[in-house]
Amino acid sequence: MFVICVLVLHDVNKPQPVKLHYKFSPDKFINMSKETSKQHKRRKALAGKRKLFGEREKSQAPAKRSKSKPWNQAHCMLFILGISLLLTLFVSLTLYLFVLLDIPNLKSIKDYQPKMATLLLDRNNKVVKRIFEENRRVASLASMPPLLPIAFVAAEDSRFYQHPGVDIWSIFRALFHNIRSGAKAQGGSTITQQVTRSLLLSRKKVYSRKIKEAILAYRIDSVMSKDEILYIYLNQIYLGEGAYGVEAAAETYFNKGVKDLTLGQIAVLAGLPQAPSRYSPFKDNELAKKRQAYVLNRMAEDGYITPETARKAYDEPLALSQGQDDIFDGEYYYQQVMNHVSSKYGQELLATGGLTIHTTMDRSLQQGAQAAVRRGLARLSAVQNTRNNPQAAMVVMETESGRVRAVVGGADFGISQFDRAIQARRQPGSSFKPIVFAAAFERGFSPESIFVDEPLSLAGTWGGKPWEPKNFDNLYYGAISLQTGLVQSRNIIAIKLLQEVGIVRVVNLAKDLGITSKIKPDLTLALGSSEVSLLEMTGAYTAFANQGNYTPPVFIEKIIDRDGKILEENPPQKIRVMSERTAQKMDQMLQQVILQGTGKQAQGLKSVAAGKTGTTDRYLDAWFIGYTKDFVTGVWVGHDKNMSLGQNGSGGHVAAPIWLDFMKRAEL
Repeated sequence: MFVICVLVLHDVNKPQPVKLHYKFSPDKFINMSKETSKQHKRRKALAGKRKLFGEREKSQAPAKRSKSKPWNQAHCMLFILGISLLLTLFVSLTLYLFVLLDIPNLKSIKDYQPKMATLLLDRNNKVVKRIFEENRRVASLASMPPLLPIAFVAAEDSRFYQHPGVDIWSIFRALFHNIRSGAKAQGGSTITQQVTRSLLLSRKKVYSRKIKEAILAYRIDSVMSKDEILYIYLNQIYLGEGAYGVEAAAETYFNKGVKDLTLGQIAVLAGLPQAPSRYSPFKDNELAKKRQAYVLNRMAEDGYITPETARKAYDEPLALSQGQDDIFDGEYYYQQVMNHVSSKYGQELLATGGLTIHTTMDRSLQQGAQAAVRRGLARLSAVQNTRNNPQAAMVVMETESGRVRAVVGGADFGISQFDRAIQARRQPGSSFKPIVFAAAFERGFSPESIFVDEPLSLAGTWGGKPWEPKNFDNLYYGAISLQTGLVQSRNIIAIKLLQEVGIVRVVNLAKDLGITSKIKPDLTLALGSSEVSLLEMTGAYTAFANQGNYTPPVFIEKIIDRDGKILEENPPQKIRVMSERTAQKMDQMLQQVILQGTGKQAQGLKSVAAGKTGTTDRYLDAWFIGYTKDFVTGVWVGHDKNMSLGQNGSGGHVAAPIWLDFMKRAEL
């Protein structure tokens, strides 16, 4: 602008043609020539008086209309130059203030995308876990009770709808108070300024911040509607107890959504912004009630509610949230879900993206699983009488769909976050044998097929040295059927059957059944020597319960982003991995394991049950995988450091009772 003015002045120095801006009137000169001598003398006398009395006389004399000289083009150019210089100075000063005060832009206001908590929901769409950097869920004004925004306006900024983002009177009042008190105790901030401070500025009480607030608040108020400002304010503000925004605060304090709040509860929340910790009803209910009364009185004074309505709201019980049930523990389950989402979509989206994750967890079953594991470990610890406490894990899957209803990864997540149900790899022992038998039935063998149970020596398996496997009890039954071999868990029969079927076929079937862990391609496979996870083994048994259809484990039904877009869906799958006939044979044999075999400790359910025990050398690992028409449940018990569970540490004695304890409660 300054450059343009210089160019204009340059043009003024050029010769310009003279133009008359008005016409002279000859009548004035005519009248002057007719002045009489008497009039002349009188005019001279008046002039003398003016000199004598100076300005006093001059002020008393009647004003005469003076004729101003007309502006020529030079005058006009100088005037334009002056205005331009003033504008340039104003713009420069404004830019200087922006640089000096480091005033941010308004992009984060116009495109309001705050950090939001990710919610994990159980199968009944109840929130069971929040993952966040800031515990916030955005709610629209339409979803809020009509009196909620009004309550905050009445308590925080009664002139919100009148001022242009900055309330001058409030600022002067606060300034006067601060000068008198000698401290920056009051800020005089409007709701718009609070929005500015929360999104764009720090909370440090210095006057430079107030200048920034004022400038930005005025700009925000000029480009946004009052409803838009309120929408941001009510979702952004911190309301104590880790809750940001009214939606999270409603769930934190009252265990309900913001749309369901009563007037009394609304008044409690509206009283929190000034000092969230001080006025928290969890910390000082009496002080919270006083603040509630203040908000209700302000609403009544401003005519939003009647005094009678205010009194009724004050008298109603607050019905504060009692928090989560201490018995509930689903952290191992949540960890699996979070690991999946974080690896696929990134940790930032998980922690701040406001996702809604619909899990397949059944909270009641999760509680039951955790309780059963703890009781089982308590019994075992009492028998062992050792400082080295054992661990246990459990996986519960819905039989038909594969939906994972519960996961217990250890005795206490607070002590150890290592998930023994999913992350750990342990030898499954004889619980792997049903996969060998199923592969054999697919090759034409039957439960009635006869094999000889006898001492066995296999040369060359271990570096030329003979391998001489034994049965668990060191006894041999002679010629027996495959059904007896599985029900009584005869190791020799399983090894001979693996020789007949072929290692490759068994390995391939194991992979089809969802076992992704590395499998040793040797005859020890028949005894469960390859380390697998409890989740893998539990999933594999779904094929025996589903007429030969394997149902992969499902932890997440669907994931929805903050805008309502579905990021992923995981409907149940059924994958045919063996014939229905083979599955029926396996089901009948596994039922006999519980009725007559090594799984007798699992007897006692109303429903028909089937399953298989597993025990490794020196009683390092104890397993039981079993199912009913409703659930397939796997249990593992052992020590993290490969210590023995003792002489009675078999799968039938240690793992099966925990399985039965849970399954009985699942039937209720």
